[in-house]
Amino acid sequence: MKASTALAPLLQAFFVQRLMSQRQASPHTIASYRDAFRLLLRFAQERLRKSPSELLLDDVDAPFIVNFLEHLEKSQGNCARSRNSRLAAIHSFFRFVALEEPAHSAHIQRVLAIPAKRFDRKPINFLTRPEIEALLASPNQRTHLGRRDHAIILLAVVTGLRVSELVGLRCRNIVLGPGAHVNCLGKGRKERATPLVKQAVQALTAWLKERGAASEEPLFTNARGGPLSPDGVRYLLAKHVAHARSRCATLQRKHVSPHVLRHSNAMQMLLAGIDRSVIALLLGHESVETTQMYLNADLELKERILRKVSPYHGQNGRFTPGDQLLNFLNGL
Repeated sequence: MKASTALAPLLQAFFVQRLMSQRQASPHTIASYRDAFRLLLRFAQERLRKSPSELLLDDVDAPFIVNFLEHLEKSQGNCARSRNSRLAAIHSFFRFVALEEPAHSAHIQRVLAIPAKRFDRKPINFLTRPEIEALLASPNQRTHLGRRDHAIILLAVVTGLRVSELVGLRCRNIVLGPGAHVNCLGKGRKERATPLVKQAVQALTAWLKERGAASEEPLFTNARGGPLSPDGVRYLLAKHVAHARSRCATLQRKHVSPHVLRHSNAMQMLLAGIDRSVIALLLGHESVETTQMYLNADLELKERILRKVSPYHGQNGRFTPGDQLLNFLNGL
C-alpha cells in the first residue's frame, strides 16, 4: 500500500523548480497558474474541511477536480474558455507529479484524462471608428487621471497591446523621436516593437513629461502611485465606456473589455487592406492562422469581397407544386 503524499511540497516544487527554474515561464504564465490553484485550494478548503497545507495528493482526484470545474462554471460564472484554462494549469501540474511520484500513476492518468470542454466560437467583438472616437473623448483631460486614462486607451487602440502587456510597460519601453515605437514582452516571452502613430506620440510625450519618473518605473500607475493592475485597466475602461454610451448609441449593445480594444486595432488594419501576416506580426500572434478569426468578424468586409465576384445570370424558374400524396410522404 502506497504512503500518502502531501500536496503542498509538490505544488511548491512545481512553481519553483518546474515553472521558474526549468521552463523559465513568463510572469503572465506563473500568475495564471497561481490563480488557478488558489481557486482550487479554496474550493478544497470548503468541501473537504482541510486547510491547503493539510491536503494530500489523493484528496485532489479526478472526481474532485471535475466537481471543481463544474463549480467554476455554475457558481462562479466562468465560461468554457476560463474553465479550460484552469484545467490546463492542473494538467501541467499533474504531468510534473507523474515524474516525481510514479507510484500515483493511476491517479495521475485519471486526472490527465479529464477533457477540455468544447464551446461555440462566436464572432469576435470589436469597436467601429465612431465608437473608438467616442471612447477616446470620454476621459476628462483637464485632470491627471483623465490624461492617464486617455493615454492608456489610445495606446491600446493604436497598438493592440494585451492588457498584461500594457500594465507591464516601463517608462523606458516608450521610444520617441524618429521611428517612435513601444517595446513590450508578450506571450511566450517574445519581445516585439510596435510603431506609434503621431497622435500616440504626442499623448505619450506629454504623459512621460507629466509622469517625470525614472526609466525603470511603471509607465502607468494607479491613484495611489502603485503599479496599475489589469483589474484597474478594466475598471477605468468600464467607467469611460459607460460615459461614452451617451455620445454613441451603438455602444449600448456592446461589452467592451481591454481585449476588445485589441480586436478593434486588428479590424481597423484589416479593413485598411493590411495583409494578415503583417497583422499577426504587429499583434504578436503565434501563427498567422490566429488572425483568421478577424476575416469572419465584419459583415462590411464580407460584402466588399462579394462585390468583387461577378454576378450569376441564371433565369428564375416558376414554382410548380408536387403531388399531394408525395408531399405528405416527404414530410413524414
